[in-house]
Amino acid sequence: MTGAFFHNIARRWPTCAPMDPNGHYMPNMEIIQLEEGGVQTSQKNWYTNQLQAIFEPVKDWRIVVEGSMRTYTRKQHWAVLPIYGYDVNNKPYLLSWNGGAAGYSEVQDEREDEDYFSGNIYSDYAKTIGDHYFKVMGGFNAELFRPSGMTGFGTDLISSNVPSLGLTQDNQKANAWARERAIAGFFGRVNYNYKERYMLEANLRYDGSSRFVGDKRWGLFPSFSAGWNIAREDFFRPLAGIIGTLKLRGSWGQLGNNNTDKANAWYPFYQNMITGSANSGWLIDGKKQNTAQLPGIVNSLMTWETIESWDLGLDFGLLNNRLTGSVGYYNRYTYDMIGPAPILPPVLGALPPQVNNCDMKSYGWELELSWRDRISEFDYSARFVLSDGKRKILKYPNPTNSLSSDVYYNGQILGDIWGYKTVGIAQTQEEMNAHLANGGTPNWGTNWGAGDIMYANLDGKEGVNNGSNTLEDHGDLTIIGNSTPRYNFGLTLTGAWKGFDFSVFLQGVMKRDYWLDGPYFWGANGGLWQSTAFKEHMDYWRPEGDPLGANTNAYYPKPYFNTDKNQKVQSGYLQNAAYCRLKNAQIGYTLPKTWTRKAAMESVRVYVSGDNLLTFSGISGVFDPELLGSDWGDGKLYPLQRTISIGLNVNF
Repeated sequence: MTGAFFHNIARRWPTCAPMDPNGHYMPNMEIIQLEEGGVQTSQKNWYTNQLQAIFEPVKDWRIVVEGSMRTYTRKQHWAVLPIYGYDVNNKPYLLSWNGGAAGYSEVQDEREDEDYFSGNIYSDYAKTIGDHYFKVMGGFNAELFRPSGMTGFGTDLISSNVPSLGLTQDNQKANAWARERAIAGFFGRVNYNYKERYMLEANLRYDGSSRFVGDKRWGLFPSFSAGWNIAREDFFRPLAGIIGTLKLRGSWGQLGNNNTDKANAWYPFYQNMITGSANSGWLIDGKKQNTAQLPGIVNSLMTWETIESWDLGLDFGLLNNRLTGSVGYYNRYTYDMIGPAPILPPVLGALPPQVNNCDMKSYGWELELSWRDRISEFDYSARFVLSDGKRKILKYPNPTNSLSSDVYYNGQILGDIWGYKTVGIAQTQEEMNAHLANGGTPNWGTNWGAGDIMYANLDGKEGVNNGSNTLEDHGDLTIIGNSTPRYNFGLTLTGAWKGFDFSVFLQGVMKRDYWLDGPYFWGANGGLWQSTAFKEHMDYWRPEGDPLGANTNAYYPKPYFNTDKNQKVQSGYLQNAAYCRLKNAQIGYTLPKTWTRKAAMESVRVYVSGDNLLTFSGISGVFDPELLGSDWGDGKLYPLQRTISIGLNVNF
């Protein structure tokens, strides 16, 4: 089952019956493919080994050598088998599978392994002189990551009862690949502590990555932090019974990020030539030919992204630490960030490579509060976390300030949604004509009338359009929202009484705008074969006298095939994607130890647990606010499941 499955079921019509009168699944509903169309099995194994040796030549001086090795293996078998439909006479006939020939079959076997090695050698020395504590450390670390894999493929099975690669008869192919990546670094640290009252730490790292070459390979990254435990001060002792912890902390530092190019994560400085075996679209002497594609342009100057951050925070504990919490504010700057490839003239004849061309600022705050107490025999606690953050582009080479979705512009708040202002749905042709005559004619679509969207003319010029689609000339576009999740929160409640216990975990987002598109949202979207109809989609504008009844106060405008004139990004259909979800609730009972110890058991607990039990959200009911986008369009992905489980924990 691939992403295309979720794409296809999104455009099935409500008139498509899942089963025929003879009790067989209907063709083209993809149920037959799921039930009978093949098998996919996957097995994954991880093996981890760790070793550490500590030497202490003299008191307080340690030398530590440690290493680890992790091996990962994956074995996957994929078989597509012939499938059958049934005609009106209940006789089977071969069906097409995913657009292929009727009776098509294939087998693909994959083998993959990954070796990861890491090693650290460092030495530290700690010394206490009176109330002063000192510690210094220096060392070296290295990592090596080596994955490889092999794939075998073939079609036309001799027998679908034994879907083995060895029984395929045609298009037999094999390919293999191997990669390698390494990181090395030197590091040092100095710590100082005075009576757990004043704390200082300084770090320095010098890291190198195999992803970069020449003088771009290595980077130097310092950091500093300090803390002041105010509750340990002599002047604070009168409040010690009320405030047990009060710590002010701050830090500044730089870290390097070398995982900067997802599209070419291994060798971004090498030109890669894509090759194929017998896959040409033409025949020579009756045979397909091997092919090779010209490599793209690469960037040999790529280097580390430098993430510089500073933060301030306060940790506190009140009322004998029954109430604890922390609050913090951070600013994070990413310098030399790998941004979208710069816009170059089409005469280049190739896609430009990504470069270190962007600076970005991230800023926000975090809050955590916890309460834990006991009332007689009832123990209970509550924990609440809340955070918020935004990201802003400080520098990017976009001289025209284009608003194209594949580039940034200076000053951009990431997640901003540009769209048109919605005036409303025209109820009559006269209302639409008046709106169009007042400069409200869009530069897209035709035959505007009753039931269509009226878009606002914001710039006062004739017509509704996006101008030059730049920051200086964006026509009637405006920022209508932001898709960044804001005010992320979580709430955990627990309690225990005489063996009974419960826990509740809620999580959510307090503010988020989201633009939804595609058939799951609009129903009629694109052409006839890309549309669907749910109950929600029936709330569309209909005039008086319509066979389905008038609906002039509808949510959706008049639906069309093969035009999106009413579906441009606009304020009227921007979704509120904020939500609160009961992520988990659990209740359990632990048997008394006087019972369990008689059976040689330390503890026995039985419980009932539920996941994703309730969701409160203002978004369209067709969608899950946690799962919105996908490679095939909004909502076209495997949904979260509501699960109820019963379990038993036994400890001996």
